[in-house]
Amino acid sequence: MPATVAIVGRPNVGKSTLFNRLLRRSAAITHDRAGVTRDRLASLARLEDREVLFIDTGGLEMEGGDEIDQGIMAQAREAVTEAQAILLVVDGREGLTGLDERVAEHIRSSGKPTLIAVNKVDGPEKEAELTAEFHALGFELAPVSAAHGYGMRDLRFRLVNELLADIPGEKEPEYEQGLRLAMLGRPNAGKSSLINRLVGADRLLVSDQAGTTRDAVDATLVRGEKRYTFVDTAGVRRRAKVTDSLERFSVMRALKSAARANVSVLVLDAGQSFSQQDKKLLAYLEKEKVPLIMAVNKTDLVPKKERKRFERAVREELRIASHVPVVFTSALSGEGVDRILPMAEKIMEETRIRISTGKLNRVMHEVLTRHQPPQVKYRRAKFYYLTQTETEPPTFVFFVNQPSLVKESYKRYVENQLRKQFNIPHAPMRIHYRASRDSQQKWG
Repeated sequence: MPATVAIVGRPNVGKSTLFNRLLRRSAAITHDRAGVTRDRLASLARLEDREVLFIDTGGLEMEGGDEIDQGIMAQAREAVTEAQAILLVVDGREGLTGLDERVAEHIRSSGKPTLIAVNKVDGPEKEAELTAEFHALGFELAPVSAAHGYGMRDLRFRLVNELLADIPGEKEPEYEQGLRLAMLGRPNAGKSSLINRLVGADRLLVSDQAGTTRDAVDATLVRGEKRYTFVDTAGVRRRAKVTDSLERFSVMRALKSAARANVSVLVLDAGQSFSQQDKKLLAYLEKEKVPLIMAVNKTDLVPKKERKRFERAVREELRIASHVPVVFTSALSGEGVDRILPMAEKIMEETRIRISTGKLNRVMHEVLTRHQPPQVKYRRAKFYYLTQTETEPPTFVFFVNQPSLVKESYKRYVENQLRKQFNIPHAPMRIHYRASRDSQQKWG
């Protein structure tokens, strides 16, 4: 396994900025506000000829705080426990604080190799002045500016050749790369809780307070020969309610993560009605043709005698995307959670289906002849032939005499028949209608 380095320190010293700089990409949200990072983020970077797994953590307050603060501290302390070495980040401009000393004492008790990155040192002329106080902590120092890149080359060298010098690299077991699943939904729907239940550990910070998750956070699960990656995202609220710049950025990253995932899981709260925002999220994912599962969470709140009626009502609400499978889950009890991965695998198989042009035309010719398109102003659409042009998602092109003659109701019929005849019940699908005068190629 790659050597693991936890990046820790008190709030707002620039840990996430340094994390991004070491990775050479924007993996973590950064903001002037303290306490932006809450869950621990992990990502690989190559330093010289060695792979290193860096873990970004929330600011350590060490004591007190509300439920969220205590959860952040628990996540950071867990990262220290899991890591093989520690990169302690301090603020050179602010100087040594009592909280820095308490964080250093906690790290010292872990016995892990530690290097201090004295951040916000913008050049060599300030090094001696801004690092002097931190020698009292008893660790080696590396002056850097995460924002401007000063000292980063030296820091990378020292991480490999000093901090990790006595930590041998181990060969990682070979696993087939499984699916990447993004959890999307309104705040407090239970996305983090579902991921914790799936991976079997409290990997993500969970709270009754809405908006706990701010960044897109990865958690992995190895099952059999496959490694799955779950992406927890910030709760998406109605645009009119998103007035904070940090939340707006979190929402943008959530939507991008969902669009890039193999499969997205849209998490709904069984204790709340299917809102206009849920419908907008569903419409967005439909437009982007993202493979999708609807997970109605917190079903343990629904009395058993009302369960069937409740499920029928939910499916009726979701008729706007009738091909999307619905899984009723409870992260608390585990009910239904084990259905998510098999369903995701099935949807991905459907997205990769490839149907020969000959078979497509034979089957659909019979289907369209049996139920011809309706007339539009005394004219009827004529279907000449069709072909599949892409997979992921399956994309079909029908060549017709005039696409405007194909009514929306008939387009739905065509899609339903494609799904039925070729066993594609759940995957997103693109269907295009193109004008053609080549009636000689009718049905191949």
